[in-house]
Amino acid sequence: MTNPKIHPTAIIDPAAQIGADVEIGPYAVIEGAVKIGRGTKIWPHVYLVAPLEIGEECQIHVGAVLGHLHQALREQQVGGVKIGDRTIIREYASVHRSSQKGTNTTIGSDCLLMGTVHVAHDCTIGNKVIVSNGTLIAGHVTVEDKAILSGHVAVHQFVRIGTLSMIGGLARVNKDVPPYFLVKGDSEVWSMNLVGIKRAGMSERSREGIREAYRLLYRTGLNTTQAVKSIQAMDKLTPEVQHLLQFVQESRRGVCRHHLRMPEESLLDIDGDDGV
Repeated sequence: MTNPKIHPTAIIDPAAQIGADVEIGPYAVIEGAVKIGRGTKIWPHVYLVAPLEIGEECQIHVGAVLGHLHQALREQQVGGVKIGDRTIIREYASVHRSSQKGTNTTIGSDCLLMGTVHVAHDCTIGNKVIVSNGTLIAGHVTVEDKAILSGHVAVHQFVRIGTLSMIGGLARVNKDVPPYFLVKGDSEVWSMNLVGIKRAGMSERSREGIREAYRLLYRTGLNTTQAVKSIQAMDKLTPEVQHLLQFVQESRRGVCRHHLRMPEESLLDIDGDDGV
């Protein structure tokens, strides 16, 4: 291991804790007792403010802002931001501190936040999450592991986005997105995220269970309470199906509705094979 490589124009608070092999580029500003893990690279013109903890081998690209005051009218409290290992935050993205002292806005490990993404106060982003360019995530949102948010998505505050779900570009999300499903447009479920599920190595039994749960939730005319009871009676209650069931049962905002198809639209999207 080697000592940090710090450009002479960077402004770094003496209280900052900088790990070995860290690189800090020109005109970066580090304010307060920021912790930066081993091997992380901080690109030029980045602004970091404590309480902030960045894991190992992360990349924080040009102009990113991490830990700045949250955008709320209530009294500003000194919550923090915590970022896991190997996460990449691209140009001009922003992650704001939590709104309550002693808590954190959290970004997991192995995530990718692309250019100009905004993650607001008190959000919890899981591991291996991808958030594409220009997407805006309001306060108190939870995004579970391996979810993918495409470009210029707008997510309402307090929404939950389930694991291995995918949200299409330009979508408006104001309801909870169940795990394993594809959402597009105005908070509408279009299909299963079959491609993502297969890539995740899920068993055939679990995929069949999720397919049946999808049918019960969205293709039978049952209301949510009735669909939940029918899913509970299934013989394929694998851990993945149980997670989907629990997610739906715990939803406070309600889950996304189903897309009402026009006659000319394909009925084959139950398998997620619609070109998205």
